[in-house]
Amino acid sequence: MKGVVIKSTGSWYDVRIIPFEDGIKGDVIKCRLKGVFRLDESKEKDSNPVAVGDKVTLEKGDADDTWTIAEIEARENYIVRSSPKHKGARQIIAANLDQVLLIVTMANPRTSTGFIDRFLLTAEAYHIPVVIIFNKQDLLDAKTKAKQDYVAGIYQSIGYKTVFVSALKAEHLEEVKELMKDKTSLIAGHSGVGKSTLMNAIQPQLNLRTENISRITGKGMHTTTFAEMHPLDFGGNVIDTPGIREFGIMDFKPEEISHYYVEMREVLNNCKFNNCLHENEPDCAVKQAYLEGKVSEERYSNYLNIMLDYKANYKHWE
Repeated sequence: MKGVVIKSTGSWYDVRIIPFEDGIKGDVIKCRLKGVFRLDESKEKDSNPVAVGDKVTLEKGDADDTWTIAEIEARENYIVRSSPKHKGARQIIAANLDQVLLIVTMANPRTSTGFIDRFLLTAEAYHIPVVIIFNKQDLLDAKTKAKQDYVAGIYQSIGYKTVFVSALKAEHLEEVKELMKDKTSLIAGHSGVGKSTLMNAIQPQLNLRTENISRITGKGMHTTTFAEMHPLDFGGNVIDTPGIREFGIMDFKPEEISHYYVEMREVLNNCKFNNCLHENEPDCAVKQAYLEGKVSEERYSNYLNIMLDYKANYKHWE
């Protein structure tokens, strides 16, 4: 029997049976991972061998009625980050996605472009389209509105779609619903940016728990504990995720990182050296593009910070 993992809570997994298989119409059953389970080489560094969105084969246990996950199908794509709990391991956030809706805010809390760029880098590497949704339009003053216009302009200029909404006021949500229709979408972003509020506004019966921003830290507090996939009444699925405070990257060699900056990718072949890191090398086409304003100062600065961080930790991820 085959199904799709819709929730992982550690040792137990909720699996939605693929409709009409063996006469079962989309039922959800709880499963464990099979006792003797061999991971393929690509999953050996994963802190979570099974992720929400994985397509799996199930087997019935011999001794009782418990079902087990016997096989995980090859993933079409996935979003991965370095595990916050296990050094050198990676955490699969979700698999088999049509797109990511990256929720960002310019205030209460503020999403940095450094976080956005790290997320986009990983999504580009695994060929997952990203839509950047600027939430909390109802909270913007003139200063934060100007900051938002500046940040949005950076990403619009290099081809990323941006949408501006107020989840709390349920404003401008039809465009988001149209983007999500008949697709499997991952909702991602910092804690407190309004992911659960947005989903409740789009489909109220989800009734996802929401929380106010911490008065002490000014940051969001986790309300979603585990990633979970929900079906949408208007077609498609949405995967709600716990808020991500930091997004560590891995799986790349340092010289590969610029390949996933879309504006840098256009000029890479013009660099003098094939392994150019675009820092201080002579005849660097990326550095020249930055000096000419074709690569934004914000993005180039974030790239240099990612390189510093990555090279400092690369030995742990080899």
